[in-house]
Amino acid sequence: MTPVLKGLIAYPITPFDRYERVDIPLFRSLVERLVVSGSHGIAPLGSTGVLPYLTDEEKEAVLEATLQQVNGRLPVLAGVSNLTTERTVYHARFAENAGAAAVMILPMSYWKLTDDEIFRHYETVARAISIPIMAYNNPATGGLDMSPALLRRLLEIDNVTMIKESTGDIQRMQQLRRVLGEEVAFFNGSNPLALAAFAAGAAGWCTAALNLIPELNSLLYQAVLANDAEAAREVFYRQYPILEFIVRKGLPRAIQAGLKWQGIEGGYLRSPLTPLTGTEVQELDQLLSAENVSLG
Repeated sequence: MTPVLKGLIAYPITPFDRYERVDIPLFRSLVERLVVSGSHGIAPLGSTGVLPYLTDEEKEAVLEATLQQVNGRLPVLAGVSNLTTERTVYHARFAENAGAAAVMILPMSYWKLTDDEIFRHYETVARAISIPIMAYNNPATGGLDMSPALLRRLLEIDNVTMIKESTGDIQRMQQLRRVLGEEVAFFNGSNPLALAAFAAGAAGWCTAALNLIPELNSLLYQAVLANDAEAAREVFYRQYPILEFIVRKGLPRAIQAGLKWQGIEGGYLRSPLTPLTGTEVQELDQLLSAENVSLG
């Protein structure tokens, strides 16, 4: 089984109405913006989409809306992470039956899991589905840090074919390339490391930044494909302050505010998340204005 994804993988936010109900019509319009903006894949139900804050029914509605809106134009990578293996299997099966091209799994735990427990978690899910799995390492959100050695072990599972690395440590990505080899697709999930990750051999970049600055993101990827190091550096450092800001302030909050700044309805947040402060919005305004980000 080979990877089905490469390039720029876009993460939509999950918008809510003023009563904190998922706004599916608005979500579909936000997904459409990502489809036509130069993205190479759409990944609902990640950290940007506040996956842990959604009910099972809401997760299913969001995924179905994504697949209907994308309508086969791009591959859809569905987030199916859950605290328990049983619920992860449930959502992975739902994603496969709904038509997702692949699923992404972040090991989540209240208790610190052993490597063997993490392996069995992935193995059990993999046996329940036939589509590819992206193993997602993000200790800041999942509370577990999977070593390169463990990630290599996970690749022994037939349909675990992709790795997403989000520790924010470029040495970790370099270790991945050395340990996994060039034939394994690993993806960067740390926005401020986009340039360094491509240099380390990343097959793609999973990012919410495509909601706000798709032109800059695309220019970086095109420069990488063209092996134009000078152009890649120039366009990366232009967008770096924005990338750093959205990570520092929280992806759902920052993307929602950035959409609003552009005159695009981004809905509300679900508690306990709160909108950016006036000072934070002013900072984002300055960053987007400096790059002449288009409105509307």
